[in-house]
Amino acid sequence: MKKRPAQGITRLGNGRCRFCVWAPFAGKVELHVLSPEERIIPLRAQKGGYYERTVENIPFGTLYKYRLDGKKERPDPSSRFQPQGVHGPSEVVNPYFKWNDEGWHGLPLQQYIIYELHVGLFSPEGTFDGVIRRIGFLKKLGVTAIELMPVAQFPGRRNWGYDGVYPFAVQNSYGNPASFKKLVDVCHRNQMAVILDVVYNHVGPEGNYLADYGPYFTDRRTRWGPAVNFDGMSSGDVRWFFIENALYWITEFHIDALRLDAVHAITDTSARPFLADLASFVHRDAKRTKRRVFLIAESVLNDTKVISPKDQGGWGLDAQWNDDFHHALHALLTGEQTGYYVDFGSLDDLAKAFREGFVYSGDYSTFRKARHGASSREIPGHRLVVFSQNHDQVGNRMLGERLSSLVSYEALKLAAGTVLLSPYIPLLFMGEESGEVSPFLYFIDHSDPDLVEAVKRGRKEEFAAFHWPANPPDPHALRTFDPCRLQWKDRQKRYSRVLLSFYRQLIRLRKEIPALCHLNKRDMAVSKSQEHLLIVRRWHRKSSVCLLMNFHAGATASRVDLGQGKWQKILDSSETRWVGPGSLMPRLLSGDQWIEINPWSFSVYQK
Repeated sequence: MKKRPAQGITRLGNGRCRFCVWAPFAGKVELHVLSPEERIIPLRAQKGGYYERTVENIPFGTLYKYRLDGKKERPDPSSRFQPQGVHGPSEVVNPYFKWNDEGWHGLPLQQYIIYELHVGLFSPEGTFDGVIRRIGFLKKLGVTAIELMPVAQFPGRRNWGYDGVYPFAVQNSYGNPASFKKLVDVCHRNQMAVILDVVYNHVGPEGNYLADYGPYFTDRRTRWGPAVNFDGMSSGDVRWFFIENALYWITEFHIDALRLDAVHAITDTSARPFLADLASFVHRDAKRTKRRVFLIAESVLNDTKVISPKDQGGWGLDAQWNDDFHHALHALLTGEQTGYYVDFGSLDDLAKAFREGFVYSGDYSTFRKARHGASSREIPGHRLVVFSQNHDQVGNRMLGERLSSLVSYEALKLAAGTVLLSPYIPLLFMGEESGEVSPFLYFIDHSDPDLVEAVKRGRKEEFAAFHWPANPPDPHALRTFDPCRLQWKDRQKRYSRVLLSFYRQLIRLRKEIPALCHLNKRDMAVSKSQEHLLIVRRWHRKSSVCLLMNFHAGATASRVDLGQGKWQKILDSSETRWVGPGSLMPRLLSGDQWIEINPWSFSVYQK
């Protein structure tokens, strides 16, 4: 794919800046400098619908808009900062930052233990600086990568981030570009990678002025609005806009990985999909700079081409979220059978998720009323991200209940062990490590009353398949947002402190035991005893572990055959040290013997 001119502002020194914008829909484009001294400067038309000009005396902090055809005034589509929000002027920012991560080249994907967080809710401050103050906590927990929900400029002060309309601009209520860079720098100095959630499948509805500039959209629709033009006329320039955005976060902000939101919602019939082009440019840049940089997709299609190598007909992305693992685990723990959980609920589902990854690999889905997915048996474990909770699976519940509000304390520990000791990349959702009970609801801060009402209707319709009682909380109300903040003071309570220690211990075992830290599905055997006991053996060279997990509300007596050798217990979720009822499992296991294991509990044995 051919590169296009770099949009936005290029600093040339001595107060000189090159302004460039793609605006093929405009016959004339002018730069309206609003401060510190108001000026109107015509831009020169270039090939392909681009307009550019080098302008003198543009200090940092200059505010500006583009005037299209002498009428409409719009912010810069490639704005780096919107200090007055989505409708206000763009600001010329100082790109210089003194980095202290010179020796950082990233972590192998196999070493990622991900912690997903929302900047506005993670700390009382709701800012990048608020996250920085708690990096020490995350390091002590043992996570190796933090994943930030989208930080591109969205309307108002509160939003999940998926309504962003300026892909290059850091959300002004979180801080500024320098404070975001500082957060990344602090993470790297603590040997933690940073994943940024980006949205290329749609652009938010409020403050979205891209259609005034050019053919950024098609007449096809996604559930969130018009589809981005990745395969129609002039789509090459649209593709480059988003590829340039990905490279901007990676190079300018030293981001280690991008999580690509809902790639299944990207409408693209090209022989060479946009995502394949994106992967080529990102990986080429990573190779040039000798960094480990990854692309992690969210996809509900269970289609392995997303993460298969290009020489095998794939798109070449590095990993993807595996919702099937979550659904299989959640249905077992909660017994829920509404919505998409109607397709799950048996221990066989979770056993298949351990063995292969996707549960639905061409099987008939009752929820979809069609066959769904392809086999992921040959997909390496480090290409799939698993979780018991994430922003979608919690926030897309009508009342935003976390797992801690749905299951027992023992089941919470079982969920943690299932995810963290799996042969996949684990992801934790902020607060789960201490049993956070505050909800994570859907919230917005739009200024258009009609848009607010449309969002309310959409949320109500979305929950119809789940048959949940009552109506969703008002997403626009401040009373919906405020209770969602993490309650850090509650972490001093006994159950929270113990659960946090339990997570730390699980993460330590995952890091230190070769059989657990090597993500090879081939070095694993998965079986079940009766209908509730899942037995997972994993090994790597001379290291072997066995996980015995009881997904039943009652104690289970069962016969297990672990073959030759002796197995020593190294962790038991039922032990009183973990505020459990007391262990029923023996200290040593060998050969073929009967065991009794507590409800909703698991034990880890090492050979």
